[in-house]
This record gives sequence, C-alpha cells and structure tokens, in this order.
Amino acid sequence: MTTRTRIVLWVLLAAAVLAGVGGFVLGRYYIDNRKPNFTKEHVLYVRPETTIGEIADSLQSGAGMLRPKSLERCFKKMDVAAQMKPGRYVVDASSTSIYVARMLVFGWQTPQKMTLSGTMRSKGRIAKKISTQMMVDSASVADALNDEAFLGKYGFTPENVFAMILPDTYQMYWTASIEEIFDRFKKEYDAFWTPERDAKAKAQKLSRMDVSILASIVSGETLKDFEYPKIAGVYLNRYRKGMKLQADPTVCFCYDYTLDRVLKKHLQIDSPYNTYKYAGLPPAPINVPPKACLDAVLNPDSHGYIYFCASPAFDGTHRFAVTYSEHLKNARAFQRELTARRKARAAASR
Repeated sequence: MTTRTRIVLWVLLAAAVLAGVGGFVLGRYYIDNRKPNFTKEHVLYVRPETTIGEIADSLQSGAGMLRPKSLERCFKKMDVAAQMKPGRYVVDASSTSIYVARMLVFGWQTPQKMTLSGTMRSKGRIAKKISTQMMVDSASVADALNDEAFLGKYGFTPENVFAMILPDTYQMYWTASIEEIFDRFKKEYDAFWTPERDAKAKAQKLSRMDVSILASIVSGETLKDFEYPKIAGVYLNRYRKGMKLQADPTVCFCYDYTLDRVLKKHLQIDSPYNTYKYAGLPPAPINVPPKACLDAVLNPDSHGYIYFCASPAFDGTHRFAVTYSEHLKNARAFQRELTARRKARAAASR
C-alpha cells in the first residue's frame, strides 16, 4: 500500500469518525431540544424542598416520560438542581426535555385556579380552602385572618374580614404569597362594589358593611338561591321597622355553629351577635356571603312579609307571613309534619 493510499484511508476514516461524532451530537441535540419527551399532560408542583429525583419520578409516573437520560442531560446543562424555582408547572405531550429544564429554571409557571365556594362560616375553613389549593400553609392564612395590623392595610379587621372575601374562582400563581392573595381579595372586592351597587346601598341607607352583614344572615337562612331576595326583604322590613331581626343564624354564630337546633335557652346568650336580644345589625358578618346574597340585599323583593319558617314539605324552602298569627299557623304545620316524620322513623327502626 502506497503512502498516498494510506493518507487517503486515514482521511476517510477521520471523516467517518467526525461524521459519526457529528451525527451523535446532532442526534442528541434533536432528542433533547426538538423531540417531545412525554406522552401526556401533567401538573408538576415544585416546593422549595422538592428534589431533582422527586421531579423525575413525578414526570415519569405522571407525564409518561419517554427518555429519562435526555431529561437528566438537560437538567445538568441548565443546573436545575441549583437554579429551579418553586411553582406549578404544566408539562404536556409536546414538551421537550430542554423546555422543562428551562421552565423550572426561569419559573415559567401556569396560573392556578383557586376556588372559594360553599359554606364558609369560620376562618379555619377559609384557611383550609386556600391552603389546599395554594403553596401557603393553613396556619399562615389563619394568622393573617386574625392579624389586625395586616388586615388594617385593606380597611378591615379580624372581626369583619368575612366581608372582604368574595366567593369566586381566582386565577393566580400557586406560589402567591399571603399578601398577594389578600391583595387579590381586595381588588375583587373593590371591583364588585361598582357605583351602581354603592348607589343601591345608599338608597336603602345601608353601608357596604351593612349589606355584607345582612347578606351573611340571608346566606345562613337558606340554601335556595331563588329565596335570597325574598328573605332579604323580610329582614329589611324588620330592620326598617326597628324590630329585632331575631335571626337564628346569628345565635348559631354565638355558639360557633355547634348547635343542631336553636332552643329557647340558646336565645338568652349575651352577645352583640344575638339578634333575639339586641335590635339592629350585629357588629360584622357571621359568614362569607355569596355574591348572590349581597345582590339580594341590594335588590330585595318588595313585599310585606315580616315572618317566615321552614316549609312542612321539608324541601329546604320556607313559608312567609305578614302577620304573627299567620306565622304561627305555618309554624304549627311544620311542627306537625316534623312530629309525624319522627314517629315514622321511630316505628321503622323497631
């Protein structure tokens, strides 16, 4: 073999090696940067204490990761272990390994929907609802709900903070701080109180807080939203006549909602929230009223009803009355049906 031939062979071999190396590098680049590495969408939650191994396990089980080595290379390249940001991240089937690495390092979060709905009669319940959907812990939320200086920045107190919180679905980052969450509550509160609603409250000689207080009582009386305006009308009629509101939900509030039934002995509790003992509105809302209850107080049904009681149909609705004698008739009908049902249950259990 001549020298020339050997040189040509070496050149060809070197070219082949370079081509192989180049192909290998380009192949890895394509796999890491262009080729999707997951089979399904997955929501990845990263806390400050979350490890790289936990992230990889979550992506493997939740997102159906195809090439763990590709993710490992990209995590190393982006120094994800040291640079990742806590957050809620959505990984979908089109995500590449490098995108996920960059997403974690640069904090490309997807907003979280925080929904506050249902019965909210205690600060502990509110704190739990928030903490189960956001990164903040319930104890920190509870502390904020009882922090006079903190709530004072928003114009509220630990006693009347229920008025500030409006049941709704709030879209925000999962890592939002306590202050950011309450900033959002105040923003939505201010947005709810439009000039039109303020004018309606003023026309009824009610403040915003008065409306929230009455709405919380209405909310405590019924789960039927179509009854809100009618019940709001009853309490406004009593309020304008200077009558005691005599609202059972306020008595339940005095006992931290531990009562199964409100009995005559419970009506004697000495509390400014006991509307059987004291006339006028209680000092603050007794729960977080839905927006529909607030609007019911602002747009009550116009009628002459002063009284109402549970319907003997036991369907969650109420019967309304103008006179006390009519009310007693309705109350007796309910009591008869209640007694009959108890007897039927007792007979069935024998």
